Amino acid sequence: MGCGSCSTGGGCSPAGCKSNGSCLTNGCSKLDVYDWLSHMDMPTNYKPFPVIEVKFKGSRKEFFVNTDNIYLEAGELVAVEATTGGYDIGHVSLTGELVRMQMVKRHVKEADVVKKIYRKATIADVDKWKAAKDMEWETMHKSRKLALDLNLSMKLSDVDYQGDKTKATFYYTAEGRVDFRELIKKMAETFRIRIEMRQIGMRQEASRLGGIGSCGRELCCSTWLTDFKTVSTSAARYQNLSLNTLKLAGQCGKLKCCLNYELDTYMDALKYIPDNVNVLRTEKGDARLQKTDIFKKIMWFSYPREESWVPLPISKVKEIQQQNKEGIIPADLGELVEVETQPAKVLDYENVVGQDSLTRLDERRNNNKKKNNNNRNRNKDRKPGSPAPDNRGGNQANQPRQQGAAPSADKPAPQQNPDAPKAPQANRPPQQQANRPPQTPGDKPAQENRNRNNRRRPNRPNKNNNNPPPDSKSE
Repeated sequence: MGCGSCSTGGGCSPAGCKSNGSCLTNGCSKLDVYDWLSHMDMPTNYKPFPVIEVKFKGSRKEFFVNTDNIYLEAGELVAVEATTGGYDIGHVSLTGELVRMQMVKRHVKEADVVKKIYRKATIADVDKWKAAKDMEWETMHKSRKLALDLNLSMKLSDVDYQGDKTKATFYYTAEGRVDFRELIKKMAETFRIRIEMRQIGMRQEASRLGGIGSCGRELCCSTWLTDFKTVSTSAARYQNLSLNTLKLAGQCGKLKCCLNYELDTYMDALKYIPDNVNVLRTEKGDARLQKTDIFKKIMWFSYPREESWVPLPISKVKEIQQQNKEGIIPADLGELVEVETQPAKVLDYENVVGQDSLTRLDERRNNNKKKNNNNRNRNKDRKPGSPAPDNRGGNQANQPRQQGAAPSADKPAPQQNPDAPKAPQANRPPQQQANRPPQTPGDKPAQENRNRNNRRRPNRPNKNNNNPPPDSKSE
């Protein structure tokens, strides 16, 4: 879903939207809720739930009463009643029975919802709302300059204009209380609007601004996380993580919220890990605990002045611990491990996808390079005036020599024993060689073929005939 205020042009995404989740088409809204009851048929006498959930810039969501029973769908822009007068523009995020469940989740009673929905946003309302949103960037920078002139220890992180452009809410972070009364006076004179200041925490600031975390994904606080629970360093200790603040801190400078995601699983697994087993006494010496694999239930121990670690299952660690309490000292941890160690299971790998080796193209390219190098070296060693070798068949050194071909100049022809039986020809089937009648010396066509082959190398002995070649004058 695209919009005019999106920097990507073709589509809208939370990472690239300049409106920070306030696009006109609601295409990149944060903290969306899927209405799984939208396609279900309601009973005949069903009366729609009158409360509507409306979402504004950032992660702010509020409930409003639909007193006029206006038909609204998720994503539509509506004009709603503001807290301090006037009206505001927001997106409809949820309707129907799911709003009742959201109110129960947030501990909001239906009687406490008093603000109303005025109407669907008109073209004039949308134009005025867009003009107010365009002023936020410039207003924030001017207010930061005013705060610096007054030497206030605060950081203005975001500005949110009301839909009717009569009020602006400034969100800031500070370590303590800040006296900004003089700042409000100067901002009211500069911008000619009503000013509201709200102090937020570091996590809320990261939620409003958004960003990419160290995991490569968008921040959880700016996409789906609604409540920020406290994160302590004990969560990192339980998960055997190094207490490095650079790795454990998020974009907000605090500990990452994702440290609490798997904490319950680790706490359940730690129930089976024995406590106070930092040292195991043996005859060889005191073995100290170096590492614990919580899910595999294996603990590594090492002896002093030794680099190798000895892995022990939890059952064996408990047994040695109980022996030490009773005064029994085992001989060595290594001997105990050798008895119970089982060979690793060899998994048969099957190429289910049918994909070849990733280096198959490299091997083929290397073979082609070797062939080209061999041909290049052969051409260098060739004498001038001699015919060029035929490289169409690849490397000729690996191919069998055909019948009747002359022996190469590099290697002399092997001497044949006239008494030895002749080998059958390689290019003919054995059956044809057996049925072929023997050639007589007076056979003219066969003799002419031999003479034609021997004419290339007149000084070489004939491979197929032991007799010397006839003189050309006698022919």
